[in-house]
Amino acid sequence: MKILVTGSAGHLGEALMRTLRAGVHDVVGIDVLPSPYTDVVGSIVDRRFVASAMRGVDAVLHAATLHKPHVETHPRQAFVDVNITGTLNLLEEAVAGQVGAFVFTSTTSAFGDALAPTPDGPATWITEDIVPIPKNIYGLTKVAAENLCELMHRLHGLPSIVLRASRFFPEDDDLPERRDAHADANLKLNELLYCRADVQDVVDAHLLAIAKAPTIGFDRYIVSATSPFTKDDLLALRTAPASVVKRLVLGYVTQFERRGWSMLETVDRVYVNEKARRELGWQPHHDFMSAIDGLSRDEDFRSPLTHAIGAKGYHRTA
Repeated sequence: MKILVTGSAGHLGEALMRTLRAGVHDVVGIDVLPSPYTDVVGSIVDRRFVASAMRGVDAVLHAATLHKPHVETHPRQAFVDVNITGTLNLLEEAVAGQVGAFVFTSTTSAFGDALAPTPDGPATWITEDIVPIPKNIYGLTKVAAENLCELMHRLHGLPSIVLRASRFFPEDDDLPERRDAHADANLKLNELLYCRADVQDVVDAHLLAIAKAPTIGFDRYIVSATSPFTKDDLLALRTAPASVVKRLVLGYVTQFERRGWSMLETVDRVYVNEKARRELGWQPHHDFMSAIDGLSRDEDFRSPLTHAIGAKGYHRTA
């Protein structure tokens, strides 16, 4: 099988390229930036470039995008060009080339303002049934690209899977108040409770989606670490998440006290990955519970793939 990976110089793109190059598939990575994992340099906004890259391709993993941090450094038109026009170019060339599976990397940021609970209400329980309310150009263009995937399936039968991935980048949080409140490893471990995934698990979900796309046809899936919480915990999570975690995760207090770490003061949403586990056969291996178990043996809770890729940094200017 020949697989095209877009955004191969990016964090997820490199993770996909590393994994696929180590396997049996023929893989081609494309990106606007040269890198050890970019085979052909070019932009998905360029239709002729996309047509050339798509020749002989059996499946597409579309990870190229402008991200949330780019909202501060790039004009809105750039998001439309890359995230919408670029995706349309890939989809139409995939249809023309009779590609067997198209997997689009979306984001839980697409939910936008739908994530926000009422001031005194419980944390929000986020499943694929929640209707997105984008709050910036990033979220809006990702939702539009998702809808293009659905349209191409309806019109042309293109097997297409949308994966709404939660945060998995190793970079410091882009909000200074979050950086100031917790050490970086402490914050990322806390996020595994409700809004983070390990990049290795995200890669695994993409590869499963290729295999499942012809049978599923089209659907959307949340890809985030398995949370220990249930709907019964949602109200307490707003005011006392530490007490909830203490009840659910054996050993959490001991491992946090050893490192001088602290729990979040509030949790406002919980991403639910049950549909991806059930329908894709996805089995994420990295979550808060496994991390605490690893910390008891002084093991790093992040995957070797996370460390191999490292941080790439954010664009500070356009």
